[in-house]
Amino acid sequence: MRPYRRLPRPDRVSLRWKIAALAAATACLVAVAVGVLVHVWTASDIRSRAGMRAFNGVYSAMDAYRHTGALTGGARLDPADLPAVLRGPIDGERHTAYDGRIDDNVGPSVWAAQRIAGPGSPVLAVQVNMSPELHDLRRLDMSMAVASLVSLAAAVPLAAWGAGLLGRRLRRVSETAGRISAGDLDARTGPTKGGDEVAEIAATVDLMADSLGRRLRTERRFTADVAHELRTPVGGLLAATDLLPAGETEDLVRGRVRDLRALVEDLLEISRLDAGAEHAVRAHVPLAAVVREAVARTGFDAPVTVTGARGAADAETVETDPRRLERIVGNLVVNAHRHGAAPVEVTVEGRSVVVRDHGAGFPPDLLREGPRRFHTGAAERGSGHGLGLTIALGQARVLGAELRLDNAPDGGAVATLHLPAS
Repeated sequence: MRPYRRLPRPDRVSLRWKIAALAAATACLVAVAVGVLVHVWTASDIRSRAGMRAFNGVYSAMDAYRHTGALTGGARLDPADLPAVLRGPIDGERHTAYDGRIDDNVGPSVWAAQRIAGPGSPVLAVQVNMSPELHDLRRLDMSMAVASLVSLAAAVPLAAWGAGLLGRRLRRVSETAGRISAGDLDARTGPTKGGDEVAEIAATVDLMADSLGRRLRTERRFTADVAHELRTPVGGLLAATDLLPAGETEDLVRGRVRDLRALVEDLLEISRLDAGAEHAVRAHVPLAAVVREAVARTGFDAPVTVTGARGAADAETVETDPRRLERIVGNLVVNAHRHGAAPVEVTVEGRSVVVRDHGAGFPPDLLREGPRRFHTGAAERGSGHGLGLTIALGQARVLGAELRLDNAPDGGAVATLHLPAS
């Protein structure tokens, strides 16, 4: 239970799926890079080996033709499909050229050619078909694509599983931090497996909680000790005021001493609430009647309206601690009079009690962080110790009730106390 509205949590994508997407993208990138490199290197190797075969084929065919006059090894003289670059005035050396034409199952291919004698003599040429090797290359590309998909299908679940382990560890630390921020100073992450950054963060959060707990316990102990030490001398001062002669001075001193005693009692009450020493004594009571009694005991003459005091609201019975309920309602009404503006309205609706004033409203930091002792927020809400709302919040926790603070759209502070079901 929190006394103020939580800020809306922005939409977020789970770290688990972010890591899985990153792993998938990395796997795809690696597969594409490796596939392209293998394809380019294999295609270059196929073309290089085809050129070497054609070059050697021309050499063997030329040697056999000069000795026997026969064409061997698939050699031809001035073939019609010879590339134009090899038909020109080439010398007696061997030359090769790439031919990208495809005719049925022939092509692409590499040609090698050499003139038999001097210029004008026929050209002996050998064609090496690369289609079988290129077919094997396409099969290799397909195999690599299938292997990449299989690897991707295996890598993504594995990455999601590993990221899930990391996410659960981080979520555990986040939940611990949230419980600490909500006031559970005994919350700890505990031992975390692994010696990585997550374990370091968990240990840091636990150390922070230990340090914060020690400081708050010291503060609470100091507050309780001060309040206890002041209680006796303040009681003595109050008794001593009875010895003063009647008059304006006596009234002024008595009023200040009473204020001081009320402050000490409030500090003692807060120290008991902080220590968890308060326990509710529940009874079935009429909600509207208890609220009217609490408002009457505040002693303020400003207009206070209790709506729903007849009919269903008056018949509504709740199981709660009436003394603590009166304490909460009284503090809310006093706070509305001191820090707000008239008229102050008290509304009983079902199991809820709404106290509203028409002043400047609660300051933004109070709505965001909750009430703080000895801090009244905005200057326009007047002066005070800031203990009334703190006590009301603590007593609401003891009752298991929810106390929400808000500002009305048309101005003014609104405090809503919702009692739990019996």
